[in-house]
Amino acid sequence: MNNGKPNWWSRPSSAPEAARIPAPSPSGEGDGDFPLPAPQPPAAPEPPAATTPADAAPAGPEAVAPSVVLTKGEPRDREPAREQAQGPAPEAVPAPGEQAQPQAAAQPLHAPDEYRTPPYGEPGPWAPAPPVQRPPSSVPPQQGPVPPVPPQAHPQSQPHPQGPAPWGQYDPWGVGGPVLPPPPPPAKRSRKGLAVAGALVFALITGVVGGGIGAYVERNGGITTVELPQAAAEDTGRAPDSVAGIAASALPGVVTLHVKGSGSSGTGTGFVLDTRGHILTNNHVVDGARSSADISVTFSSGETARAKLVGKDTGYDLAVVQVTGVSGLKALPLGNSDNVRVGDPVVAIGAPFDLSNTVTSGIISAKERPITAGGEKGDGSDISYVDALQTDAPINPGNSGGPLLDSKARVIGINSAIRAAGGSGDGEGEGASQPGSIGLGFAIPINQGKRVAEELISTGRATHPVIGVSLDMQYNGDGARVGEKGKDGTASVTPGGPAAEAGLRPGDVITEVDGQRVHNGEELIVKIRAHRPGDRLELTLRRDGKELTKTLTLGSSQGT
Repeated sequence: MNNGKPNWWSRPSSAPEAARIPAPSPSGEGDGDFPLPAPQPPAAPEPPAATTPADAAPAGPEAVAPSVVLTKGEPRDREPAREQAQGPAPEAVPAPGEQAQPQAAAQPLHAPDEYRTPPYGEPGPWAPAPPVQRPPSSVPPQQGPVPPVPPQAHPQSQPHPQGPAPWGQYDPWGVGGPVLPPPPPPAKRSRKGLAVAGALVFALITGVVGGGIGAYVERNGGITTVELPQAAAEDTGRAPDSVAGIAASALPGVVTLHVKGSGSSGTGTGFVLDTRGHILTNNHVVDGARSSADISVTFSSGETARAKLVGKDTGYDLAVVQVTGVSGLKALPLGNSDNVRVGDPVVAIGAPFDLSNTVTSGIISAKERPITAGGEKGDGSDISYVDALQTDAPINPGNSGGPLLDSKARVIGINSAIRAAGGSGDGEGEGASQPGSIGLGFAIPINQGKRVAEELISTGRATHPVIGVSLDMQYNGDGARVGEKGKDGTASVTPGGPAAEAGLRPGDVITEVDGQRVHNGEELIVKIRAHRPGDRLELTLRRDGKELTKTLTLGSSQGT
């Protein structure tokens, strides 16, 4: 069948058809350059087989040699050289019973075609098919070791290149290896799950790191060294009228007393009166001492010395002790309690609960507060009558005998008593309970303390001003009533005394002293002892419903 295309049959053509095919051009013009395949060894002779006349090849001069296949890129003029290198073509072997025919000259089997296709000869080896081009895809790894497939020998197969190749090759004569099923597609992980897991891991790491940093900062106060702002050093001096200035001026003259005796001990305060070592304090502070060995004095510098009792007075609750062999004593200056006004600032220094050199401050809350202290003996001989200064500066047990200072660091009072919450007593001696300050402290005015101290230092005893009457301490009316009879049945008005000379009688009720109201007998005693013996007083009294005024001069009695 001739349709204008080259014949691609590989069987030899008949003699007439081969004669019509012209010989190829020796120059090889227009032919494609095809490389020749590598020379193949001659095939082994096949055993004779019965053939039909139609299939038998002509044996004689018309027999043709097998055609030579040219590959692209090799010129035709190189064919004789290749034929010489390969040697003469093998002769046809006659079938049994046939005579050998003379070999005819080799003729081309096919006529040249327009595509310059090389001629084909006898049925011969087929060229191996080109490698199969597969679409690019990742080659999944084998799930297990695959036993190698031994290569199948084939006379017409071409050797395959060694080594793994990403592309498979098609071998029509090879025996295919085991077909592996395609691997299952990898499981796709949810991106949302991965994001959640990453967030949880990040949160955990952040929490651990943050907790560690927080613990370190809490224990060490920060990651770096902390330097806080601070004021620079400055002058430590204070104004003389400030609390600090007053304390700095007065502390060297304040002492702490420790007293042992009568099976008890106590702590109080005192202050230096002069350079000879006289110290003023309360009577209830040193009342238990039997000798000088029982009184120990400690100065603000820490120096300690023994002190002896110079004198004491129960009625005024004052006492004087003296130390010897101590140098550098600083006496505190004394003020004038008559100049004090309510609201003036004051500073108290003492040893509350044995805390020596304690400084507190406040104001003068009131003046001329009649208070009584003591009375533990029951006969009234230890009762103190004080026309006191009231202050809200904190005073506690141990402050007794300490100074109450004004704004110029001058002593204006001796701290002696406090009013305790829920208590009925005013004293703070050893027999009293140990209450704390509620802002009601009382001090003996320094004018009274000065006179008593001078007498104690001079004579060892103090004098009391008197009017020469016995009072009815059971009277419940307003004022101080003169009793009908005195102690031990004697006259209530001492004959020849100040009251008798002024014209007072038993039963008179005294209501005022120098114009100040008197509500009971204790207040009358306090008002009288606030003066010196020899002072003139004006008394207002009530007799038989009438109000009378009497003037008298105070007498003197020896104190105990």
